[in-house]
Amino acid sequence: MSIITQKVGTLEYLVAQHIPAPHCFTTRHGGVSTGPLSSMNLAIKLDETEENVAENFRILGNALGFTLSDLVLTRQTHSDIVRVVGREDCKGCFHRDYPECDALVTNSPGVTLVVFTADCTPILLCDPVTGAVGAAHAGWRGTALAIGGKAVQAMAEHFGCDPANIRAAIGPNIGFCHFETDADVPEAILAAYGEEAAPYIEQRGEKYYLDLKAINALSLRRAGVTHIEISEDCTMCSPDRFWSHRVTRGIRGSQGALIQCKEVVK
Repeated sequence: MSIITQKVGTLEYLVAQHIPAPHCFTTRHGGVSTGPLSSMNLAIKLDETEENVAENFRILGNALGFTLSDLVLTRQTHSDIVRVVGREDCKGCFHRDYPECDALVTNSPGVTLVVFTADCTPILLCDPVTGAVGAAHAGWRGTALAIGGKAVQAMAEHFGCDPANIRAAIGPNIGFCHFETDADVPEAILAAYGEEAAPYIEQRGEKYYLDLKAINALSLRRAGVTHIEISEDCTMCSPDRFWSHRVTRGIRGSQGALIQCKEVVK
């Protein structure tokens, strides 16, 4: 089982084969946005129009099986806030309309969760037993705060999920090859995870490089998740395919990681 590419016309996205719920990690391809936001941009920024963002979500919805009225989005601030949401929280496709959080969980059928990235780490969660799903955005601060593990804990607490049943997928982000930092970042990670995180940190000269995918997988394993698929894609290595904040120096769109809750048939 692995994370694979799907194409519907010009639309291109990634899916994890062991997650049974409708979901995807988007790429830059298949939308209607123009200029430096071309073409599948999912967030209002720069000179983007609401019409373009809404149409991009409609294109994804046609492929995955959701409507704009099914969406719950994140207004991300690199926190460890996990929101438990339901149908009453669906407010459409503009992240400014939502409360602050960096992860969402739900067990409401039809509700579709969305997090945004452009170098940070997207995490999708699905419990095939209860039908509950989750989505998390993990920058390095969220990684240090174990946002992925906290989303798993919320699913267990609120929906009765057994973490051993949860399927997780970690999508494209800035890879070990390119995530260069000063000493403050590895210090924060080691303070949070101890020496178990040390294999995922490498000093090269005066700078440090971190494997954020592996550290987020560690967070998930500590929360009890054993089924984890990890994308090999690096956003900086493939800026023609993925939005990268570092490559574009902030003149960019945003990818989405989306997952829809489906009712479990018993």
